[in-house]
Amino acid sequence: MSRIVLASRNKAKIVELERILAGQGVEVAGLEAFPDAPDVPETELTFEGNALLKARAIAAHTGLPAVADDSGLCVDALNGMPGVLSARWSGRFGDAAEGGKDRANLELVLDQLADVADDARGAHFVCAAALVVPGGAEHVVEGRMHGRVIRAPRGTGGFGYDPIFLTEDGVRTSAELSAAEKDAISHRGRAFRALAELLPDALATARTPH
Repeated sequence: MSRIVLASRNKAKIVELERILAGQGVEVAGLEAFPDAPDVPETELTFEGNALLKARAIAAHTGLPAVADDSGLCVDALNGMPGVLSARWSGRFGDAAEGGKDRANLELVLDQLADVADDARGAHFVCAAALVVPGGAEHVVEGRMHGRVIRAPRGTGGFGYDPIFLTEDGVRTSAELSAAEKDAISHRGRAFRALAELLPDALATARTPH
């Protein structure tokens, strides 16, 4: 079984990638398995740049193939923001619990859209996912999910902005979907599936002399 590292301490993301790679003979480890792994600042201005930055750093540190993603919510009425700043839209939180960060971020977006009409609250999620194999291949893929921002959180699933993002069916938020339903249509699900298709050939490059 091959082992890859997901450059994240977010347990929900790790479980999501494990579901998508189920049956492929790949073990997914998160950064919790590497306590001395560096925290890689997201200093790039694009999702793709940040994903590659993190994947390269973790692959170099662990010596294992590394997957990293950068994702965010892009709101039409906010000129595409929070975008790459989605995880820290309401400021930096140090060691604050993930749920507290998520709540503060989505509440700020709701406040900023308070006077925006329902038909002008279009938005989409973007996920760029990168795979870096030490001494081998590098790939970056992107997934998107379109919908709109509602006026109050709904649902208890998911994380981040999921409770305020109404999916394209116009009925449920991302936080009201089952795990399987979300994987099928989410930006991260689409990006991770695209990466999964590239994984066998990419992992083979680690065993091919250069």
